[in-house]
Amino acid sequence: MRYRAVALLAVAFGALALIIAPHVGATTARADSVVTTIPVGEYRPIDVAITRDGARAYVTNLNSATVLVIDTATNTVTGTIPVGSNSYGVAITPDGTRAYVTNYNSATVSVIDTATNTVTGTIPVGGGPQGVAITRDGTRAYVTNTASLTVSVIDTATNTVTGTIPVGGQPWGVDIAPDGTRAYVTASNSVSVIDTATNRVTSTISVGNVPYDVAITPDGARAYVTNLDSSSVSVIDTATNTVIGAAIPVAGRPYGVAITPDGTRAYLTDQRSDTVSVIDTATNTVIGAAIPVGGQPYGVAITPDGTRAYVTNLEFTVSVIAIPKSNPKPPTFGSS
Repeated sequence: MRYRAVALLAVAFGALALIIAPHVGATTARADSVVTTIPVGEYRPIDVAITRDGARAYVTNLNSATVLVIDTATNTVTGTIPVGSNSYGVAITPDGTRAYVTNYNSATVSVIDTATNTVTGTIPVGGGPQGVAITRDGTRAYVTNTASLTVSVIDTATNTVTGTIPVGGQPWGVDIAPDGTRAYVTASNSVSVIDTATNRVTSTISVGNVPYDVAITPDGARAYVTNLDSSSVSVIDTATNTVIGAAIPVAGRPYGVAITPDGTRAYLTDQRSDTVSVIDTATNTVIGAAIPVGGQPYGVAITPDGTRAYVTNLEFTVSVIAIPKSNPKPPTFGSS
């Protein structure tokens, strides 16, 4: 009887191993794929920003005067905040206390208190405000005004505009170097570099056709620019403000771009194919198959722990992509 019991126990452990093994494999296979789709009702989500603690995502809605709040623990919409007409871009202060939202039709920026999820200020800016980025120290917000061909500089202590910078073309995306010394703005077929000490354009970099969004690596060494009409991504060496090599070919029309906190990957949306592509920043090549998401993906943001990407799809959903764990070694960016 004792031998029979041992044999039965062995069979039981073997069966348990078979049950566990597929589960582990399934978890691994889910990396770089959509793990959750969040319905947002009648809203057409266009941009997204995530709080520094990763607890909430703030989503703007095209042709609407609202911002949605998503609880990232449950991936459900927990709040709707009234803002100006046609909310477009969104950025959150480094301390997580406020979200700045551009209102395209209202020519204003709404300031949201993230503790109460209410608007505490409305700032007039230029015409057609679209992109917004905040300096690492949280003291200033830079806003692209597509109709005025300018960039507004907001003092976040007073929530007033302290400077207006002409950029010589229609500006869309904006990102700020980690050290806060420069802002990079996509405009026409180039990227304008703004010296944040003087708030003047100090350099203009030619890239692909209709550059739209820009994201700077965490170490500040590279800027990745999506070129809508070139089906490509340009990589800028921020030390020299020159383009590194040939643009990276991608499928369709790349819109939004975000870089993982460790700097090893760039995620970009493609409205033409309803997918997200991934670029390995060490080789500056597209890796793996494009990730199917919802209809007309636009904005993308990555959680501070680098485990998930949130993608806004104009066709009424937000996709959540699982990001695989990267090599813990520091990244080596594409050669210059």
